[in-house]
Amino acid sequence: MKKKTVSAVAVAAAAVLALSACGSGGGSSSDEAKGELNYWLWDSNQLPAYQQCADDFHKANPDITVKVTQRGWGDYWSTLTNDFIAGNAPDVFTDHVTKFPDLIKNKQLLPLDEALKKDPVDLSIYNKGLADLWVGEDGKRYGLPKDWDTVAVFYNKTMTANAGVSDEQIKNLNWNPVDGGSYEKTIAHLTVDKNGKRGDEPGFDKNNVAVYGLGLNGAGSGLGQSEWSYLTGTTGWTHTDKNPWASHFNYDDPKFQQTIAWYAGLIQKGYMPKLETTVGASTADIFGAGKAAINVNGSWTIGQYAGYKGIDLGIAPTPTGVNGKRASMMNGLSDAIWAGTKKPVAAAKFVEYLGSAACQDVVASKAVVFPAIKSSSDKAAAAFQAKGVDVTPFTQQVKDGTTFLFPIAENAAKVDGIMTPAMDAVVSGKNPVSSLTQANDQVNALFK
Repeated sequence: MKKKTVSAVAVAAAAVLALSACGSGGGSSSDEAKGELNYWLWDSNQLPAYQQCADDFHKANPDITVKVTQRGWGDYWSTLTNDFIAGNAPDVFTDHVTKFPDLIKNKQLLPLDEALKKDPVDLSIYNKGLADLWVGEDGKRYGLPKDWDTVAVFYNKTMTANAGVSDEQIKNLNWNPVDGGSYEKTIAHLTVDKNGKRGDEPGFDKNNVAVYGLGLNGAGSGLGQSEWSYLTGTTGWTHTDKNPWASHFNYDDPKFQQTIAWYAGLIQKGYMPKLETTVGASTADIFGAGKAAINVNGSWTIGQYAGYKGIDLGIAPTPTGVNGKRASMMNGLSDAIWAGTKKPVAAAKFVEYLGSAACQDVVASKAVVFPAIKSSSDKAAAAFQAKGVDVTPFTQQVKDGTTFLFPIAENAAKVDGIMTPAMDAVVSGKNPVSSLTQANDQVNALFK
């Protein structure tokens, strides 16, 4: 019954959108574009910027007010799911590509097509590929690009200098899944046990490590965004048969399993923390405490890493891999409209505003994330630079075309439910890497 009810609301809302213009510049009748909108996001670091966007939007549209609510990632999605069921979800919310397919399938999103016919948006203003993410298999658009992220290497410059490793060496590391290349050699050399022995020196005690060469974000489940995808992306392996709208995953591929075997091997050698010791811990905070020399993490964490007192921070690009190139998963977010909103015209107006330079330049000025609009993204890089942080390792991947997109497919929660314990078991050393073939069979059975 609930799905039928929401679907009916979606049809009605779409009909309303078809009757009126929805642009941030006006055009809709005053009795339709008014009222209070609820807008949700999960990143507390971005809350000030989006509160300003909401305030600015209200000044330009006095009949519409926006209440902004921020919840942490886990609480955000569990509460949102419950509110979908209860029929009182926020009018507008931040969407993630892994959630997007199932939200469409469950008819929880309102298409923007009719609104954009009345008030077109130039999609070429966004960084390449980002606008394409938010078009469903039905050909309808369910969001406008919000921001993007890539991954890079954060390193403690004091530790690398003391180890005799130059900035130039860190920026020109190479990797392969057989011996790890200069990347593994550097990680080993930066690892120090409690007796002061380095990981590449005789007598190194892997069971009593004081500083790990590489911090552990986790096993990565089936995505590995900041754990291992920057490595698998150089081997010719892809998560799925096609992207977006995949129907087959490739966790049984030898190239993938060989990479994961190498990754797990760093723990066995003592160069990276054991998985069980990182549960509930912040990888970035461990780095900030001086317990790891290198972290690979996303651009959304730049402010956190740059904020640690006593850490001389360096940022370097990911290592070149098997194909001689670098690689980074590129994620993009959007703002979406709940299908059950009672204010579809006002909601569409606000979504268009969030996707405009007027808002994204505000986001850029805060130096927290990279907005989706190309010009705003450049302004964000300049804002980071003004704070003394060179973010070229993140932006270079985009300019060089060495990024690849998150795998977009239905059943994301179910895939994660299979791959999280499977990957945890392998990375913790409980199961061999070959066990991922069985997990892959279970994943692909979801699409039959």
